[in-house]
Amino acid sequence: MNISVELTLSPLQDDYEPAIIDFIKKMRNYGFRVMETPLSTQVYGDYDEVMELLTEEIKNAFEAIDRGLIHIKIVKSDRSDYAADF
Repeated sequence: MNISVELTLSPLQDDYEPAIIDFIKKMRNYGFRVMETPLSTQVYGDYDEVMELLTEEIKNAFEAIDRGLIHIKIVKSDRSDYAADF
């Protein structure tokens, strides 16, 4: 089963950019389709594989910051080819 995941990592500290950049770079290294916007990162792929990746990398990201949160949206389908029609 394919899924689409939208993630927003928000370190609650002054020096937040390095943690976000590191998180995104790690997402790219797994071979999934990854798309970035100014507000979020989207990952597309097989449910089991993506969830395994997220479990590991969210833990790593939280260990690298003092305080923070992550917003996650998961859609049951591959929406990587979505284009607005308006």
